Amino acid sequence: MEVVRVLLLSCYRRQSFSLKWRNRQYMEGIITPLTSGLGDMEANPWIRADAGPPPAMMSPSQGSVAPQHHESPETGSPATPLMPTPSEKLAHAGRVVRTVILAKVPQMVRDRKYHLRTYRRCMVGSEMVDWLMDQSALVHTRMQAVGMWQALLEEGVISHVCQEHQFKDKYLFYRFRDDDTGMGSMPSTAEKKECEEELQDTLVMLSQIGPDAMMRMILRKLPHERSVDELEIIYEELLHIKALTHLSNTVKRELASVLKFESHARAGTILFNQGDEGTSWYIILKGSVNVVIYGKGVVCTLHEGDDFGKLALVNDAPRAASIVLREDNCQFLRVDKDDFNRILRDVEANTVRLKEHGQDVLVLEKIPANNHIDSDEHTHFRYSVMAGTPEKMLEHLLETRVDSRWNDEPTVTADTFMEDFLLTHSVFMPCNQLCPALMAYYHAEVRTGPDQELVDYALANKKRVLHMVQQWSRIVGDAFIESKTIKAFLEELCLAVSEDCQTWPELKEDLAALEKLMSSMPEPDGDLPVFLSLTPSSILVPTIGWRDNSNGDAKPVSTLRKVRSRASISGTLRRLPKELSEEKQTRRRRIKPSDENIFKVYFADHTYSTLRLAISASAEETVQSTAEKLCLGEDLVLCEVKSTGERVVLKESDVSVTTGLSLNGRLFIAPREHLDSLTPLPEQEGPKQSTCATIELMSSREMAYQMTLYDWELFNCVHENELIYHIFGRHKFGKITSNLDLLLRRFNEVQFWVVTEMCLTPQVGKRVQLLRKFIKIAAYCKEYQNLNAFFAIIMGLGNIAVSRLSQTWERLPNKFKRMFAEFESFMDPSRNHRVYRLAMSKLQPPIIPFIPLLMKDMTFTHEGNKTYYDGLVNFEKMHMISSTIRTIRQCGSEPFNFDPPPVVKNIQEVRNYVRSLNVIDNQRTLTQLSHKLEPRRS
Repeated sequence: MEVVRVLLLSCYRRQSFSLKWRNRQYMEGIITPLTSGLGDMEANPWIRADAGPPPAMMSPSQGSVAPQHHESPETGSPATPLMPTPSEKLAHAGRVVRTVILAKVPQMVRDRKYHLRTYRRCMVGSEMVDWLMDQSALVHTRMQAVGMWQALLEEGVISHVCQEHQFKDKYLFYRFRDDDTGMGSMPSTAEKKECEEELQDTLVMLSQIGPDAMMRMILRKLPHERSVDELEIIYEELLHIKALTHLSNTVKRELASVLKFESHARAGTILFNQGDEGTSWYIILKGSVNVVIYGKGVVCTLHEGDDFGKLALVNDAPRAASIVLREDNCQFLRVDKDDFNRILRDVEANTVRLKEHGQDVLVLEKIPANNHIDSDEHTHFRYSVMAGTPEKMLEHLLETRVDSRWNDEPTVTADTFMEDFLLTHSVFMPCNQLCPALMAYYHAEVRTGPDQELVDYALANKKRVLHMVQQWSRIVGDAFIESKTIKAFLEELCLAVSEDCQTWPELKEDLAALEKLMSSMPEPDGDLPVFLSLTPSSILVPTIGWRDNSNGDAKPVSTLRKVRSRASISGTLRRLPKELSEEKQTRRRRIKPSDENIFKVYFADHTYSTLRLAISASAEETVQSTAEKLCLGEDLVLCEVKSTGERVVLKESDVSVTTGLSLNGRLFIAPREHLDSLTPLPEQEGPKQSTCATIELMSSREMAYQMTLYDWELFNCVHENELIYHIFGRHKFGKITSNLDLLLRRFNEVQFWVVTEMCLTPQVGKRVQLLRKFIKIAAYCKEYQNLNAFFAIIMGLGNIAVSRLSQTWERLPNKFKRMFAEFESFMDPSRNHRVYRLAMSKLQPPIIPFIPLLMKDMTFTHEGNKTYYDGLVNFEKMHMISSTIRTIRQCGSEPFNFDPPPVVKNIQEVRNYVRSLNVIDNQRTLTQLSHKLEPRRS
């Protein structure tokens, strides 16, 4: 009987449970619970663990419920959080945003009905985007706002009511975590006031991490769900990943369509073990891992941008080592084996190799002419050069990119091969090799065949060379018409064309164009410099001017350069006619290798000798000249002594040594065994007093305008070849980079100027005024699109000697604090300065770009890619370098035409001041001054 009673009681309980469960399911159809996902199971034990979520909410425009995709655990849906609980920083940001919304627009958070269901205390995605854009000028686009909300969603601070959508700018419902778990409450008055004060800082923080969140959201989607725009975003990200620099752009586009996202929360997680089958190739997106080999332990550590696991896929072999996560929250990009092998097969199938004598001489890649690998319109293809010998690439260029019937109309198959070749040829085929090769092609003939075909072939070759020379002149500009080697080549070519005109009258038009080109080349006597006695305190060499022509202006070296030179001071000329003559006399000219400069070389006792040598003089020539002048002994070395006391011995092959010095650096000469006796000069310490009083009398806008004019002159003096010489090593080319040196020096000068003035101002009130002044100058520089000076000023204010001045920053008005926070977000270096690059892409020239970042890009390309592979030039590397050069060209493609500020009395004083800044460049000295101003609090 006891057994029967137990069975009956058990049956009754099951019936009671079934009744309750049916009633609860019925109620769920009317009112959704506040909890969802894991929160449902914790809050109510009656919910079945295997019960699926309610149907996804869709936009009204979609009209039907979309099917739910089930992702693998490794990939994860972009609608689910990356971690079980939010980080402290994001949780606080969520509380601030929620509190401000409830305080100002409480109607945003309310119960909403959709398809016979009521969703408790939720918000609409599109309304959330609208609200965010209204709160700060920092949020420029709706896409940016989506990224900021997604940053909160991926850590679980907000969530979709059904856990089925990432954040979207649509009619979808989202809740804050506090409301989702039932822990939310109405904030108090004190909490509202506090959060309103913190809102702007919170938005700045979210704007910084928003782009990364958007990228992760895209990567967490299944590959087939990514849109064309999203694939382009991934592709742009791959361009800056160190492990992929050696891959062609086509392969990177293929990878963008198959990459998967994988994340692991805990350090110590084993990604795979030594001996396992290789199934995936990994690229570290965030975090670091240890590489462990049995019997040896940790053999190395890999960091962001590194890759691992590829060898096992290539060789179809077991894993050679174990990979263990070194820190929490590591994130990876993953390429699975099937996708990896398919891409390899596609690359090999689309690769064409031309051989001579059994050796590869040219490697081409077949790609769609429209550059979209997923397009259905593959009717047109073109062949991109991946590698080759210099001679074979030149032949391919002449025969495929130069039409013997040349005209200005672009062809369907036009690409950047010719421009890239001519911009970078100095790396693999300098002028003394390229010019003879062109002459050989010009005279090339076919010995067999019908007579008319022989004539046509020879004429086509000659026209191709002549048309390429014209293109060369147009693309390269100043470096073309100033080269002695090219001038000798043109004279020889002109003579040959003159003789051939008797046989081929069709060449007369080309001969006229060639003679016109030669007439534009400067005469040797016209390039002699005139030396000025002005010596800026920040540099050792004097300002160099060039002899004017009879009309009072320097002879322009090209039409484009002529326009830029005149435009660079157009604003000043319009409003200062009285200072026109002074402006023209002191206007900067581009430094050339043959120019001479007067500079000092110091000795151990701080005496000096004045030398007059060409800019291109090497360190060895400088030592020889000094030794001959003063009858010194042997074994002398040229050394730069910095203000810090650091000594840098210059190599004998180093050229343009005077312009390559640090801000307060000086050249010393001494026997090698006496280098330790060299000490800095007293003047290298820099100024002793601040010029705060002078700066206060100057208009912030006027200072920014005059700084931009000066920086624009420096920027326009830089030729693209100098970038290549600087990255590959100017001593390898025997070429100068003086104009680039001065532009890079200017960035450091402005940066240390800001720090110097702040650290030399003793009164805290004056420092606050100066801090406000610098922030305003930075804002005006940004308005004038002088991003180089803008970055220099903000980085100066971010220097530890300034940023630690807490008493000064505390007194700064909130308006300026918000401005500075916005500027810092613009400089955010994450994801390879993504915020800056996105902003740059929307600007129109004229622009003075952030030069150190461009140099970093070129250095990254150079060091991450070999110049030669198996004796062939790696032309993919030349494509990437040329891309950076085109960015610089685009920035300077329009004249400086910003309206000048209102006329002030001290314009000339402002102009002179910003062009001769006096700074302390010793970081230790600046830090000591900072601690004297505001000692460290105990």
